[in-house]
Formats: sequence, structure tokens, C-alpha cells
Amino acid sequence: MDGDSVNLPSFHNQVRKTVTGLTAHSYGPHHENGEPNEHTPLVGNGSAVAANGHSETWEFFFNTHYTPGTDNSKPWVKYPAHTWHITKATLLSSPVNILLIAVPIGIIAGQAGWDPVAVFVINFFAIIPLAAVLSFATEEISAKLGEALGGLLNATFGNAVELIVSIIALRDRQIEVVKSSMIGSILSNLLLVMGMCFFFGGIANMRDGNGHGQEQSFQTITAQTTASLMTLSAASMILPGTLFMIINDSEKGDDAERNQIILSLSRGTAIILLLLYVLYLFFQLRTHHKLFSAESGEQDVSQLRPEAAAANVQSAVAQEHSGEEEAEVHMSPISAGVVLIVTTVLVSICADYLVESIDALVERAHISRSFIGLILIPIVGNAAEHVTAVVVAIKNKMDLAMGVAIGSSIQIALFVTPFLVVLGWIMDREMDLHFETFETVSFALAVLVVIYTVQDGKSNYLEGAMLMALYIIIALAFFVTPSVYFNTDWVAGKLSSLVGST
Repeated sequence: MDGDSVNLPSFHNQVRKTVTGLTAHSYGPHHENGEPNEHTPLVGNGSAVAANGHSETWEFFFNTHYTPGTDNSKPWVKYPAHTWHITKATLLSSPVNILLIAVPIGIIAGQAGWDPVAVFVINFFAIIPLAAVLSFATEEISAKLGEALGGLLNATFGNAVELIVSIIALRDRQIEVVKSSMIGSILSNLLLVMGMCFFFGGIANMRDGNGHGQEQSFQTITAQTTASLMTLSAASMILPGTLFMIINDSEKGDDAERNQIILSLSRGTAIILLLLYVLYLFFQLRTHHKLFSAESGEQDVSQLRPEAAAANVQSAVAQEHSGEEEAEVHMSPISAGVVLIVTTVLVSICADYLVESIDALVERAHISRSFIGLILIPIVGNAAEHVTAVVVAIKNKMDLAMGVAIGSSIQIALFVTPFLVVLGWIMDREMDLHFETFETVSFALAVLVVIYTVQDGKSNYLEGAMLMALYIIIALAFFVTPSVYFNTDWVAGKLSSLVGST
């Protein structure tokens, strides 16, 4: 990368500081755990007196940057203290981590064979904080890897929860749930999250200093690039469905041959989309990163220079009036890697029980699998990020908010979905890009509405209300319609008959 490129602090670190106000709890320069600082006692076994006036007990339980005992030379003191520091920093990384209590309960419920609906609900709430911890651990590793490698790592783990849930559902041949969850993740980011950011951000910043109505602004380059890529993604989903309707109306060939044609098209398209995603990363990380670097002079608190790295993870630099802030670092990359591995295993276990209980939930609650995949599962993986996006939008930092919604949508459309198609090919599962007709139409309309909304680089609460309204209408349609009416062959046959009659 050219010489003027800097190692930017991670995107979510900036979001986290904006939301939780970590700088209010940071006393002087930040140090990695174990480095000498103002908390370090002058004598190795003496009592530490924090410069901020807090007691050692407070430092032990609530300071995420330092834990007494980690700088002790005695191994039986140092290593337990270091383990506690990692645990403490992880637990205090997000307010939603209070739901971590549901993780052991959910595992016990699944192992003991509790009521399937209860198993689904408990593991549903268990995965929400695990997603937040997964994001936190990824950010801690990325902070030490630099911009390019950090962005690549974030691109890989940005939507890890949705990917894990979908892989388990794919293994269990829940193809309908997998497809619905992919469309649902994109719709929830494009319509619900972006709509809530526009709405609440517009309400909180409705008037300027003179009492006149005003709009919030964001960088148009990111929105325009994303709109183009999302349009391409919509086309890649519309073409297999259109081809299916054409060949399904033909009297030549049998069902197996028709399905093989769609599978071949989908697998070829998936490989092309994956290559395009790699090119998209290279474009934003290396060759044209300056296109995504612009100072937002209208920000009141700081000047931001967002650089969309990939997916829901992007890089940002916060420039205070006196200079740049340092990235928040709570643990070493090795410690963060351990947290990442443990969290991934827990997500896999909880997701396994979640997917296994879907059939019973559909039968007893009389809701469609499409609704579970389209609405419920996306909430699991993105709830924490959704909240932070809305909060930073209220604080008039729309580039950060747009980074969450837009980045995640791109990753799902260009990486996760085609990756699942290729993985299904390897696992001998008939995962293709032929989505249910109504899902495809909903996705195409959502992309169209979003393009018209973001093309001017400005937003207001009315545009936010429109996006949320469209999402609620789509969700309501899937909620009131049983699964039997979303049968692909039935819909395709009806549409083919209708086209033939005209």
C-alpha cells in the first residue's frame, strides 16, 4: 500500500467508543494488559493506587485495560490474573453480554431434550451475545494486524454467526431455511437497520442551530458502489428463477435434468460472485482506498475517515481536535484468538440445537420456515450491531451507521451466499441460487427502493420510515402465509401457466 496509508483502528472500535463512551473510562494513554502504567505498583507485591482514584477492587472487576496481578512475577498469580482479565474484557465488551447466561441453559436444554420450542427460544437468545463476543474478538485481533490483514480477517468473520447457522442447516438439508436466512440478512440490513438509522437519526438531528429542518449526510461513494453490487446480486438471483420457470414449462426433459441445469447455473454464478468479492476487497483495501477516504467536516465531535474494508467490518480513523486517537486494545492477539475459537464452538453448539428445533416450531407455532429464516435468524446474528448502528446515527455519525448496514449486506450477497452454494456442492446438497419467487421479488424491490433512497448521500426520518414500512410489509406477508404456499414447484407451475395463457 502506498506510503501515506496508515494502520487504521477498526471500524467497530470507533463504533464501540461512540456508543459506550469508553473514553470516559480511559485514564491516560492505553496500555496492553501487563505493560507498566500508572496502575502498576512501584513494588511488585505492593498495593496499586490507581491515578484515577479507584480502588484495586474496582480495577480488578471493572477495568478492561488492566487487572492487578497480571504484572506479578509469580506464575501462580500472573496466569490466573491474565485469564480473569481476558474473561472480564470479553464480558464487559457489550451490554448485550448479559444474555450470555442463556448459553449454558440453552446447551443443557438441548442436551436434556427439553420442549423443542423452549430449546429454540433459549438458544435464540444465547446466540445474540455470542455474536457480539465474536465481533469483539475479531476486532481485537485485527487491531494488531494492520489495515489489509485486519480488513481481510473482518471480512471472513463479519457474518460468522449467519454462516455457522446456515452451514448447520445445510448439513441437515434445511435448504429453505438457508436461502431465507440469506435473503433475510440482506433485507434486515438494507431496510430495517438502515431505515431505523435514517428515522431515529433524522428525529434526533431534525433541526439545525437556527431551528430549520435539516438532513443528515453520508459519503455517496460507498452507497453508490454498494447499490451497483446489490443490483448485480439481485440479477444473479433473478436469472436462475427465470430460467427455472422457462424450463419447467417445457415438456422436454424430466425434473432431475431441470434441477441439474439450475444447479450448474447457480454453481457457476457462485464462483463468479466469489471472484468479484475478492476483487471488491482488493479495490477498497489496496488500489482505490482513497476513494473511500474523506473527511467529514460536518461532524461535531470528531473528523472521520471511513474506509470500507469489507462486509460489516470497515476501518475508520477518529481525529480529535488535538489529533488522532489510539485504537482500543484489551488483550493480545493470541488471547483474542482463544476467545474467537471458544466462541465459535459455542455458537456451533447452540446453532445445532436451534436448527434441530425448527421443525417442531413450524408445526406447533404454525409459522413458515421462510419466516424463521427471513426474519428470526437474521436477528440472532446482527442484533448487537443493529443497536450500535442506530445509536451512532443518533449521534450524527452516519458514515459509521451506513458502514454496518451496507458492509454486511455486501458480504452476505457476494460472499456468504455463493460460498454456501459451493459448500453445498462439496457436501452433495442441492443448494442453488434459485430462491423462492416471492423472496426474489421482495429482494429486488428492496434493492430498487434503497438505490433511490441513498443516491443523493442524504437521509431524513421520512426516508427511514419508508424503508421500515417496506420491511414490515414483507415480514407480515411471510408471517401470515403458511410454508405450503411457498413451495417452489407449485409457484413456478402457476406462473408458467399464467405466462402461457397470455
